[in-house]
Amino acid sequence: MTKEQLNEILKKHKKWLNDEPGGERANLQGANLRGADLQGADLRGADLRGANLRRSDLTASNLS
Repeated sequence: MTKEQLNEILKKHKKWLNDEPGGERANLQGANLRGADLQGADLRGADLRGANLRRSDLTASNLS
């Protein structure tokens, strides 16, 4: 997954969290996010089953 694709998914997920038009729950099931910069990302409710988060920067991220 490219950085641009991840950013688009996170953008739509943020809209989904805020009940805004065009929002979509993040489906990152099985995604290779190794080393991704996810600082401050709000991933509440995102599907992260089987995602590879090794060495990802999750500083101040919300994974609840």
